[in-house]
Amino acid sequence: MRGGQDGARAPVLQFTNCRILRGQALLREDLWVREGRVLDPEKLFFEERRVADEQRDCGGCILAPGFIDVQINGGFGVDFSQATEDVGSGVALVAQRILSHGVTSFCPTLVTSPPEVYHKVLPQIPVKSGGPHGAGVLGVHLEGPFISREKRGAHPEAHLRSFETNAFHDVLATYGPLDNVRIVTLAPELGRSHEVIQALTARGICVSLGHSVANLQAAEKAVQSGATFITHLFNAMLPFHHRDPGIVGLLTSDRLPPGRHIFYGMIADGTHTNPAALRIAHRAHPQGLVLVTDAVPALGLGNGRHTLGQQEVEVDGLTAYVAVPTPHLMPGGLWSPRACPLCSQGTKTLSGSIAPMDVCVRHFLQATGCSVELALEAASLHPAQLLGLEKRKGTLDFGADADFVMLDDSLHVRATYISGELVWQAEAARQ
Repeated sequence: MRGGQDGARAPVLQFTNCRILRGQALLREDLWVREGRVLDPEKLFFEERRVADEQRDCGGCILAPGFIDVQINGGFGVDFSQATEDVGSGVALVAQRILSHGVTSFCPTLVTSPPEVYHKVLPQIPVKSGGPHGAGVLGVHLEGPFISREKRGAHPEAHLRSFETNAFHDVLATYGPLDNVRIVTLAPELGRSHEVIQALTARGICVSLGHSVANLQAAEKAVQSGATFITHLFNAMLPFHHRDPGIVGLLTSDRLPPGRHIFYGMIADGTHTNPAALRIAHRAHPQGLVLVTDAVPALGLGNGRHTLGQQEVEVDGLTAYVAVPTPHLMPGGLWSPRACPLCSQGTKTLSGSIAPMDVCVRHFLQATGCSVELALEAASLHPAQLLGLEKRKGTLDFGADADFVMLDDSLHVRATYISGELVWQAEAARQ
């Protein structure tokens, strides 16, 4: 329990010799933490007349808010879209492994799946605070199945759905209870999508536009209905055209509701988005840019075949493609795609990324030439604002959760903290 006399007696940590990302600037100040929250030192000095119980020298490192990944499909061999008996253990494994990449909170993401998968998986992924066990779970991101067939990307066509007459009832029948859901990606051009957007946002669920052939007018109408996010901008949507820029045009649209702020995800892995496209998006609307990994279960593994929901993917170097075996007869008349070397031939359809968040931050910084501050905020403050968590997450303002990442000048992670507690440290930093 925070606050009161018990809170005043709790130990105070002072992180010294550091630069804190606060208010869009790197400030040479100390970071004070008590009971898992960032503390105002003036109140400590003048009202409580206390000093720190422990000081920790940060060696001149940057202290930035912990990274938040709102689109991650799995990693390290774990596929969130697989309906296993113990989904929670897989989520826990990923939560623990992404600490080394500075991620302190995330939204496990499910790709298009049959209803029985949602019904089995979703109840097993509750919202959960982070700690030494791993990054916190902010809620599930459901990407599909209410998306465009033409722009389905790596999503299996057989399980795509449209909205029936009673649209929101169809959503509930597909997903089951929405208690653990934080984001839903859908295509706004689908019939009755706007009543679904309104119903989802009324429940506090963020609606994202993606895997879509929507024109700008349809996209603007979706935002007017409550949508606030764009799933992996430029990917799986109509390309920009000067007469109708499509969903991309939302970045500079003048027909959004007053005060409505549109956010958009960017996969800055060096594969999904050309550096020139990154620069265009950043310069058009820097405050809405949210870095996402869109990581697949092959994250952290090597080349070869891996799963993504109902599909197989082929990892080759730094790229993951949908793997579609070529049907043919083996000796004996049996089709055996796994047994035949010819079936290693896949498609050229990208199926998510294998780059962790810290790699995306560094690539985004290098590709756009933006400030270090903005690159870090794109992975922390902006996703927190998207989810309405900016008072607690994505910031090191006084009173916020003390979730932060310690970085060297080249933005490599040296240590990760959740609620002021060290949860991961690089080997070199331990010496």
